[in-house]
Amino acid sequence: MKGRLATSTLWLICLFSWAHCSESEPEGRTGSPTRAPHHHHTARVENANEKYNKRPRSSECVRCCDPPEHFPAHPMYYQPLPQINITILKGEKGDRGERGSAGKLGKAGSPGNMGEMGPKGQKGSLGSPGERYKTNYAAFSVGRKKPLHSNDYYQTLIFDTEFVNLYGHFNMFMGKFYCYVPGVYFFSLNVHTWNQKETYLHIMRNGAEVAILYAQASDRSIMQSQSLMLDLQDQDEVWIRLFKGERDNAVFSDEYDTYVTFSGYLIKPSSEP
Repeated sequence: MKGRLATSTLWLICLFSWAHCSESEPEGRTGSPTRAPHHHHTARVENANEKYNKRPRSSECVRCCDPPEHFPAHPMYYQPLPQINITILKGEKGDRGERGSAGKLGKAGSPGNMGEMGPKGQKGSLGSPGERYKTNYAAFSVGRKKPLHSNDYYQTLIFDTEFVNLYGHFNMFMGKFYCYVPGVYFFSLNVHTWNQKETYLHIMRNGAEVAILYAQASDRSIMQSQSLMLDLQDQDEVWIRLFKGERDNAVFSDEYDTYVTFSGYLIKPSSEP
């Protein structure tokens, strides 16, 4: 009985030890009592090891820049070689080229600030006389406050009162209007007659009679007038002449009132179309 129990206990210990050694020993170990694996199973295991083992074999020499042989579908990135731009290399200075044509005129710039006033210059020489000032306006109106009687010669009616004398075209000393603006003019003469005496005057142009103002002798004095238009040229003269003393001829006026007037003005200058 005791011998059978000892034998069973020894047999259990041997089984337990064999089972423990079988679990702790890895598969495929050299000298393993297990049978050799099938050929297809071995090739599959080697392919798997080569697929996931990225380290090269110790017997092979691999350069770091060579692409891996076992991963043809894997994208590769190559490190670019440094390039040298030969255009930035500075060479020797060349000869000076020909001058180009002038460019287009640029836009005018904004005016600058006014500079300081310079020193006063020397007085210049006297220039040549200029042309007479020309204007498109001419007008005058003059009067006389003194009476006038005829004598043995013709007398020019001189006026002593100036109402309007634009640009001085009427000469008060000579009693004449001088034309400086050629064109068409209007003239008007007004006088006061003398009792029992004739009034005999002419409107003159350059020494020629162009119009007459006449009043017969009468017991009472009256105002008499004459007007006309003349086409005058440059330097033409217009004035009033009292007839000579073949008859008792006179013009009345006094120092208190103006009874005699002579007026004229430009209607249309010849320079206008």
